Amino acid sequence: MTTAVLAATVLIGTAGCNMIAPQATLKQYDASDGIGTNVGSLDIRNALIIADGKKNGVLAVTVINQGDKPQDLLIEYPGGSVTVEVKASGSTAFGVGKESGILLEGLTTPSGADAAVFFQYADETGSEVRVPVLDPVLEEYSNLTPEPIPSSSATVEIDDAVDGATEQKTGH
Repeated sequence: MTTAVLAATVLIGTAGCNMIAPQATLKQYDASDGIGTNVGSLDIRNALIIADGKKNGVLAVTVINQGDKPQDLLIEYPGGSVTVEVKASGSTAFGVGKESGILLEGLTTPSGADAAVFFQYADETGSEVRVPVLDPVLEEYSNLTPEPIPSSSATVEIDDAVDGATEQKTGH
């Protein structure tokens, strides 16, 4: 009898921890380098800026429009502002895959910092978020720079001892 009571007490005591502990799966978070926010019927997801170090940057972001009308999204950033069209009833990707990013001319936030970026459309209350500004050093961001990055490959002449000919090879 005492063993059954002791076992029941241990079982209830350990099961109770799950009842009061916060569940991590219920906490919403941004699982990538970018940041997200909501403005009215627009869901802004994975926003990040790739800077070139010369007062320009490219905003990569996906905007999901829950509404049935296209919207002109105003994006204000340190150094300027830009407006882009977001298609109705679906997602519009900028800087994702083969889609071009949004050029942010005059960006004053350096790489490694967070830029205060304000998103707003129509009469909806806007949202300001701290968007990370990154260097294009990671391969997945190298195509998002405002200007092409020079290739790191070099041309080297190699003397072919067999027939005396000279070849040009490209190394990485």
